[in-house]
Amino acid sequence: MPDSDPAPGAAAIDWVERAAVGASALCLIHCAGLPLLLAALPALSSLVAVPESFHVWVLAFAVPTSALALFTGRRHHRHVYPLMIGAAGLMLLAFGALLLLGGRWETPVTIMGSLCLAYAHIANWRLRHLHHHHHA
Repeated sequence: MPDSDPAPGAAAIDWVERAAVGASALCLIHCAGLPLLLAALPALSSLVAVPESFHVWVLAFAVPTSALALFTGRRHHRHVYPLMIGAAGLMLLAFGALLLLGGRWETPVTIMGSLCLAYAHIANWRLRHLHHHHHA
């Protein structure tokens, strides 16, 4: 018998989960890599400007996709810790993007938020698939 996920929409949630992990990785590259690149190449700093609205747009993507994936996962595997870690990650991202605004703590707080969110999505994905294999 082929191994198929009986949960409706599981493939779509997998896609959302992967997109959320990818967005977290892009956030990490942006937060950690871009400042290093700009510090190493001062001539580029005047050419590459990332508007502050970029952070709000990323947050606007992260909140609904993460909420959908993490709540759906919680409903299937019944573990609360990915949801709690994801919520903490989103709060850190929001704090960095909306309140710290270019301050010295914006980058470290945002990186911690991205790491928490990526970990939450990976744990959620693993638990969903582990739950599926135990009930298949």
